[in-house]
Amino acid sequence: MTTVLGGRAPATAPARRDAAALRAGLLAAVALLGVVVLASLALGARDVAPGDVLDALLHRVPGNADHDVVIDQRVPRTVVGLVAGAALGLAGTVMQGVTRNPLADPGLLGVNAGASLAVVLAITLLGVTSPGAYVWFALAGAALAAALVYGVGAIGREGATPVKLALAGTAVTAGATSLITLVLIADSDTLNSYRRWSVGSLAGRGTDALVPLLPFLAVGAVLALAAGRSLNLLAMGDDVARGLGQNLHLARGGAATAIVLLAGSATALAGPVVFVGLVVPHLVRPFTGPDHRWILPFSLVLGPALLVAADVVGRLVVRPGELEAGIVVAVVGAPVLIAIVRRVKLAGL
Repeated sequence: MTTVLGGRAPATAPARRDAAALRAGLLAAVALLGVVVLASLALGARDVAPGDVLDALLHRVPGNADHDVVIDQRVPRTVVGLVAGAALGLAGTVMQGVTRNPLADPGLLGVNAGASLAVVLAITLLGVTSPGAYVWFALAGAALAAALVYGVGAIGREGATPVKLALAGTAVTAGATSLITLVLIADSDTLNSYRRWSVGSLAGRGTDALVPLLPFLAVGAVLALAAGRSLNLLAMGDDVARGLGQNLHLARGGAATAIVLLAGSATALAGPVVFVGLVVPHLVRPFTGPDHRWILPFSLVLGPALLVAADVVGRLVVRPGELEAGIVVAVVGAPVLIAIVRRVKLAGL
């Protein structure tokens, strides 16, 4: 160990080599993200050469068809994908860390369902139709769902165990989904507005919907990235974490706030995209190990890489139409979930 109680021990040579390898890996992940962004700007129903993409970004010529496609259509959806993917990657990592549950994900623990139910009610009762206006309702719904899941999971002498949180999240998701279905069946206008948002898509999302979310996303990202040490201590168990001086209520409260801000904002922006928060931490851990101080930065980079790549694949597989990014991610995420369930034995199961 490189840390000691009351101070920090000198870093050993192997530790320095490991840190150098992790920094190199993070730079490689950033390079991969750059390639994915270039593909997002260049590929689609109309392919644009990389040189023309760069020319459009630096010297746009109004009326040039390639330039208009890149600037007006692909730049906004790519930016939305980057922001939503980063938020979901961080939210999933924090959620798995704070619950000590490898299956934790905003979509699996009821957060996305709560946000979706709030958006449906906003459409039905208040006539809200703009993704930019969804944010307040999505955040409120995500917060209520998270509080309900944790409250139900904490009932009993043993407190909020990973298994109980997973079961509570499943119950909340099922209940919220039933209410959503009930509302949609009764109101066709709400169905028409909701279905375009509910599949999880980057198309049609502009920066006007992103700007109101930036403060929430920034605060959530700061809280998540600052939670690395706390998550490492929580992974050792409550008694050990408390013995090492960790305030458990403060750590869990900060993590919960980060999850709600990140998952609620991402859901308001791109719809209830599932599996990004589940898959990304599992892709990262083989390279980083269990240290959340490295898992979180890697997730910040690979989350958007996964979501934007899914958006690019969705544009290419059914050209000239497109498949929503949320559907592509689900196709990838479902087998990963099955593999995780087969490999990981949860405590208490």
